[in-house]
Amino acid sequence: MSVDAVLDIIAAVCLIAGALLCLAAGVALVRFPDLLTRMHASAKPQVLGLLLVLVGAGLRLRDGVDVTTLVLVGLFQLATAPVAAHMVGRAAYPGQQIRSDLLITDELAAHLDRITQDRRDGAATPS
Repeated sequence: MSVDAVLDIIAAVCLIAGALLCLAAGVALVRFPDLLTRMHASAKPQVLGLLLVLVGAGLRLRDGVDVTTLVLVGLFQLATAPVAAHMVGRAAYPGQQIRSDLLITDELAAHLDRITQDRRDGAATPS
């Protein structure tokens, strides 16, 4: 077996595994009960699935320009997906869209209570 054939087999395995992870992330977005579990499903397996697809495409293409572009796409995805998931969670929390019965610890509740109390105190004192 030549090196090219082995690389093609590894690329095929990476592409199939990445596609299955992306499929699992999509199914989880539909099936999971609340926002936090859906965010987990959209951030973690989707990013890993995309990275596996990019590795498979890079092993198959083997051109410097193509691989550089794939690396940039992967880095951009790694930089933006966690930040986007965090911002969605922070935006949804004050709107009571989070099931607090599923949380083990709720560190944001005390912070939001303090902000609400500061706003009430500020509105109560005349300027």
